Amino acid sequence: MAIFQSRLPESIGPVRSARSYYIAWAAEWKAVYAHAGGSPQALATLRAKGRGQYVYDANEFRYGGRYFHRSNKRYAPHNVYTEGKTLRKLAKVLKAKDKEYKPVWKFAPDAPMDARPYGGSITVSYPANKITYRYARSTNTWRRSVTGEGKQYDAADGERIQPKNVVVMWVNFAQTGDKKHRLEADLIGSGKVAVFTNGKQYNGTWKKTSTTKPTRFYNKAGEPITLTAGQTFVQVIPRYYKINVVKGSKTDPDATPTPAPSTSAAPTATPAT
Repeated sequence: MAIFQSRLPESIGPVRSARSYYIAWAAEWKAVYAHAGGSPQALATLRAKGRGQYVYDANEFRYGGRYFHRSNKRYAPHNVYTEGKTLRKLAKVLKAKDKEYKPVWKFAPDAPMDARPYGGSITVSYPANKITYRYARSTNTWRRSVTGEGKQYDAADGERIQPKNVVVMWVNFAQTGDKKHRLEADLIGSGKVAVFTNGKQYNGTWKKTSTTKPTRFYNKAGEPITLTAGQTFVQVIPRYYKINVVKGSKTDPDATPTPAPSTSAAPTATPAT
């Protein structure tokens, strides 16, 4: 799920189906929630809480044609798209209004260059693919790659996908029991979290007390973890999954080593006696 706040891109997609856990995250912002259908549980929640109680329900099944379109460049169901300006129009139809939000997460500027490590990577594996982030010291970002696709670029503008922060949340997943074997995640409560920012890893706990309350990240001392101002990607995995982390080094492994000064001395003559 992508959350847009300060910038709305021209092209947004593919728009996929709703899940209860997506609604729980979108509800933290009372967002206009764009989706194409969804699980029975999610659609029931949207019927009951989709007029601003949790979110504003923007279902392509109802608003398709005018506010969503099918791209001929991709196969269904991965071809439902919309635009930022179109969602603004739909927001007015849904009677959603902009408002000022106080920052929930704590942000700070980029760490100075001499405080950033060289290299490092994060690998998060799922049954169907593997996500890898490689730290780039020069931009202080985590460059994202996916198995099968390789290095990821935004299809709309060609820019490299490289968030400033990567958050990994461990949560409980369970089968919904339907024929499609859908999963639901338990996001209310707390669990383990790893936050990667400025090239470093910070372990702690995530907490969310109710559907409309924000998800927060705390370090081992119980203090909010500070993120770097910029884009944040959150990877969510089951509690028993493991991730692979390669720490960055303090020195540049690709730098040409400086030759050590010579310690040999020229032989001296022994004076005759």
